[in-house]
Amino acid sequence: MTNDVTSDVTHEVVEQRGLYFEELRQGVTYAHSPGRTVGEADNTLFSTLTMNPQSLHLDAAVSAGTEFGERLVNSLFTLSTLVGLSVGQLTQGTTVANLAFGEVAFPRPVFAGDTLYARTEVLSKRLSRSRAGTGIVEFAHTALNQHGETVATARRTALMRCRPDGEGGAKD
Repeated sequence: MTNDVTSDVTHEVVEQRGLYFEELRQGVTYAHSPGRTVGEADNTLFSTLTMNPQSLHLDAAVSAGTEFGERLVNSLFTLSTLVGLSVGQLTQGTTVANLAFGEVAFPRPVFAGDTLYARTEVLSKRLSRSRAGTGIVEFAHTALNQHGETVATARRTALMRCRPDGEGGAKD
């Protein structure tokens, strides 16, 4: 058996990608799937990789004596996961760069064992004035835990690719 990519059979190939600038609809909320259950090792690895020795993330004995009673998941891990959950649906292969993050909040703590879910609203969009073939989009991201409680919010501005000439798709 071989993995020969050439064959006599012609078939359509659909490649997963995010949405181009024209396909993103202002005022629409996109629900992302699947969710992501956070493990204890995720928190420990992220905290140590980013040189954050905060006892609230790494020391079970110290954390047990806090108002939370256990270690907290690093909030920057939560933020990274929140944005990451949106990539497959919105920006995979269609973003050029993040331009800014703003208004980040963590209204509830995240603990090992929690599952994070995300949704994103497109707040605004405009064509770039300085870079042809791109547009600027402001996203409002929200992370929810398995109980439906908001655990993180963030605004993000991204430079997005416009649809290549000749490619079909929804227009704004």
